[in-house]
Amino acid sequence: MKNLPQGHCPPEGDTHELKRNLSNRHIQLIAIGGAIGTGLFMGSGKTISLAGPSIIFVYMIIGFMLFFVMRAMGELLLSNLQYKSFIDFSADLLGPWAGFFTGWTYWFCWIVTGIADVIAIAAYSQFWFPDIPLWLPALACVGVLLSLNLMTVKMFGELEFWFAMIKIVAICALVCTGVYMVAAAYQSPTGNVASLANLWNDDGMFPHGAMGFFAGFQIAVFAFVGIELVGTTAAETKNPERNLPRAINSIPLRIIVFYVLALIAIMAVTPWREVVANKSPFVELFVLAGLPAAAGIINFVVLTSAASSANSGVFSTSRMLYGLAVEGDAPGRFSALSRRAVPSNGLIFSCICLTAGALVIYLVPNMLDAFTLITTVSALLFMFVWSIILLSYLAYRKQRDHLHRASKYKMPGGTIMCWVCLAFFAFILGLLALEADTRMALFAVPVWFAVLGLSYRSIRQKKQEHAALSLEAE
Repeated sequence: MKNLPQGHCPPEGDTHELKRNLSNRHIQLIAIGGAIGTGLFMGSGKTISLAGPSIIFVYMIIGFMLFFVMRAMGELLLSNLQYKSFIDFSADLLGPWAGFFTGWTYWFCWIVTGIADVIAIAAYSQFWFPDIPLWLPALACVGVLLSLNLMTVKMFGELEFWFAMIKIVAICALVCTGVYMVAAAYQSPTGNVASLANLWNDDGMFPHGAMGFFAGFQIAVFAFVGIELVGTTAAETKNPERNLPRAINSIPLRIIVFYVLALIAIMAVTPWREVVANKSPFVELFVLAGLPAAAGIINFVVLTSAASSANSGVFSTSRMLYGLAVEGDAPGRFSALSRRAVPSNGLIFSCICLTAGALVIYLVPNMLDAFTLITTVSALLFMFVWSIILLSYLAYRKQRDHLHRASKYKMPGGTIMCWVCLAFFAFILGLLALEADTRMALFAVPVWFAVLGLSYRSIRQKKQEHAALSLEAE
């Protein structure tokens, strides 16, 4: 993206542009949906068993760091309203290579995550329909999401609004139930009394020491995948100067309410040593509260959470392909918009990849190993995207300092916090190298970047040859 007019907004009636049809209501809930991963519902049992009550601090630290990544992204997107997403500002500030690597990596992130979500949806469907073939709900989910996203971007916003609302209601219900049980000094069948003292009266807040605390980061970081999703909606957001800052500024409150308070409620009612790693602590708390339908309700919540993630994946991958095609880094057909201003070719291609990927995973003998590898690869690639956002901000401060001084939405901490966040991501990489199952992903990810490097070199050569031929023709 070169020589973009600063502060220029695409005309609303232009049929060749993405339309600004997402309202503040949509943006707020898309941001919340991105901040609440399926990992909170199903993975929190494992993180509690690893780190004990100190897991609360793990989620707070990760949320704190990612808030600054989102603020950097917000300032960059609002510095030039021609930026459709972080692909555009990374290409503009760091060079064409950054746009190419970021766009294709983010596309691959969501395809990988979407494949895992589709598999999860198929598995959760068997709770109610045990005899149904796994491929049927998987294909049905992809088909429904494709059909709805082909209509208008507003339909994506509505879907994500209601998916996120289900998550919010479930978490608020858990927190309120936990508060009531603590206030009533509820006693479980095993004799445990619900109390805040359960957070520190069993070997303290750090029962497994520093190593247990650090182990929690390996899994907890996966729960935040998708928090940057609001950055892919920039070109389709009404009044972005008002709505994007509102969505980003509310991230700390979401982290406190949806992660910290939920985990405090769980561990206050059930002492952390009794939280089972492979079960959802959400289900266990509602069962203790005397809600026999807890398993079915939470299964529904987790299913919609996975559907929300898959819906986000379908949306964001199509917008990434659109942005890449506009820059000439993907086949030109992906830059075509339907009559409803939706990148339909990108949507269809991404959905085909989801179904093909689901088929491959069905053929892998050990599903658990494949799932662990896939989610770790996805988290590593998301950290690459977050790092590119920070590096783009550092370049922006050097190259466009006049825009920073004029900005009404400055990143707090500026360049210092950029370096702090980058050091934090390096720390996470070091932790991932400690475990055998996550270490495999560290070896797999360089293969992806090697493929991208070769592809980028080939595309650059073709562009140079095309430019040379054009000059000769003139």
